[in-house]
Amino acid sequence: MSSGSTGRRAGRGPALVAAVGVGALAGAAMMHAAPALTSISPLRRHLLPHLAGIGSPGHVALTFDDGPDPVSTPAFLEVLDSLGWQATFFMLGDMVRRAPSLAAEVAAAGHEVAVHGETHRSMLWRTPWSIVDDLARGRDTVADTTGVEPRFFRPPFGMLSGGALRAAARCDLETVLWTAWGRDWRSEATPESVTDDVLRGHLDGGTVLLHDSDCTSSPGSWSSAIGALPALAEAFAPLDLQVGTLADHFVA
Repeated sequence: MSSGSTGRRAGRGPALVAAVGVGALAGAAMMHAAPALTSISPLRRHLLPHLAGIGSPGHVALTFDDGPDPVSTPAFLEVLDSLGWQATFFMLGDMVRRAPSLAAEVAAAGHEVAVHGETHRSMLWRTPWSIVDDLARGRDTVADTTGVEPRFFRPPFGMLSGGALRAAARCDLETVLWTAWGRDWRSEATPESVTDDVLRGHLDGGTVLLHDSDCTSSPGSWSSAIGALPALAEAFAPLDLQVGTLADHFVA
């Protein structure tokens, strides 16, 4: 064998190792990011119904993200009480620490508390170990403050990753997204637009997403969500839809 042939083979060694390394990193990145496809509502509803929030027929799970917020959450509790509704509140750990008595009040009023993370950051761009830390801290904060062990988790922005799914399982949390939303975080949202957007979603056996805080939304946008609740009650009544928590929603 010529020395030139040997040199060419030797030169391919480092290049092959580098290519394998790049391929492994690309594969890991794809595995991490692939669950983000569940942000496409029709896809997750048909392929992963539990993750999408599909539960008992005739029931609607009403959920709120981003609280508790002293400015707005008490108003939601008041309206929910007037409607005779109970809901699931996906809480942020840092918001719970700012208003611990309010978080406890939500649970004491019979509503379900759940985990939205420690902070409102996308799980797609975080390392697996930072996600585990975030979920564990958020879960412990909610549990210690309310005296209730949360069962459910929803990622900020609804963006899942492989690391987020594994972290949720490690923290003994069920991940649930939604089948209908009010797009109530927008500055241009109104009670009427929120109502219309919710009613366009999958409702019978579905899960509705609204926000009880504007901490990550347009200032004052929560008023559009709370203003839509009476109209939604009127729309649900002739459809014979019962409104409640995720725990009630997933009763076998």
